[in-house]
Amino acid sequence: MYSYSIRTLDELKEFLYQAMRLEHATIPPYLTALYSIKPGVNQDATQVLRVIVVEEMLHLTIAANILNAIGGTPDLVRPDFVVSYPASLPDGETDFEVGIQAFGREALATFLKIERPAQRPIHLVGKGLIHRKTSPHTTALGNDPRHEDLHFYSIGEFYSTIAEGIKYLEAEAHRVGTTIFTGDRSRQITSEYYYSGGGELFAVTDLKSALEAIELIIEQGEGDGGGIYDDNEHELAHYYRFDELVKGHYYQKGDQPGHPTGPQLQVDWEGAYPIKPNLKVTDITENPELRQAATAFNTRYGEFLELLTRAYNGQPSLLLEAVPIMFEFRNMILELIRNPLTNHPGKNGGPTYEIPGSTKQAAVTRQAEVRA
Repeated sequence: MYSYSIRTLDELKEFLYQAMRLEHATIPPYLTALYSIKPGVNQDATQVLRVIVVEEMLHLTIAANILNAIGGTPDLVRPDFVVSYPASLPDGETDFEVGIQAFGREALATFLKIERPAQRPIHLVGKGLIHRKTSPHTTALGNDPRHEDLHFYSIGEFYSTIAEGIKYLEAEAHRVGTTIFTGDRSRQITSEYYYSGGGELFAVTDLKSALEAIELIIEQGEGDGGGIYDDNEHELAHYYRFDELVKGHYYQKGDQPGHPTGPQLQVDWEGAYPIKPNLKVTDITENPELRQAATAFNTRYGEFLELLTRAYNGQPSLLLEAVPIMFEFRNMILELIRNPLTNHPGKNGGPTYEIPGSTKQAAVTRQAEVRA
């Protein structure tokens, strides 16, 4: 049986890069669903999505902090960083697709799968990773970066493997009087550079803080120990915020998972623009102005990722600019999703998240490093 344990520092760095990639992959779907909601409806859903987008940015930054702590280099302009949608995430013994689509029942079903708590059933405990061939046309997330056809059972299992790898490598380093936490501490991003009501952003400098950081990511997504809240019991986990929208009721203290008993909330399932799912720029053949707007958005999004890369590599104050930029995307996205696609009746445009500029820049940067 293949062992998926992390046994080298380079392996750990690649796992953490993939963690950053995974966290980022949730932001475009959530952001698009948020801005697809028509004005004047779905205020509850709008608030839920807005908060979760900010917290996914927090998770991305936490992963960058851990990578920096062990001497890695966060790089959000690597050619493979932004996935091509639809992408696949682990769903137990199968995968599920995560795509760019309008707010609605289908989108909520996907969001619940992204954030769901998951434990292996008895018959799979100790059985290693799930072997599953990945389609050459699909980006898979949550698999072993060393063996793309070996998939973790869940996102939580993926993060648990990272935590175990950190503990193992730090113990090995201690045996010879060293540590894996050798990164430049000035690269750590703390709450002074990023505000999120759902979790404190703290420096990762040792084993304890690294494990606490991973725990925060897991608990904000799926809850603490099977409960509906995070470990402080004052914030609902992401899964249960989405579940409130599906069930039409708020959770309140004492509720069991899946059974919210609080006040009703209203969801208008038709209250979003009918964007074409997983649109590509090449699909926009008869609307030149819309095609230009889609390309302009991709360029701006690439600049956003470049800004984050600089923030994570020694200029943490730049993160103060990043979150406002994320919400400045609203006007650019609205320009796309309010306009019909001539060659796709009944469907409107939307953001495509194809970032050619950052891909090109990353390749140039790496070529320069090789020459140096």
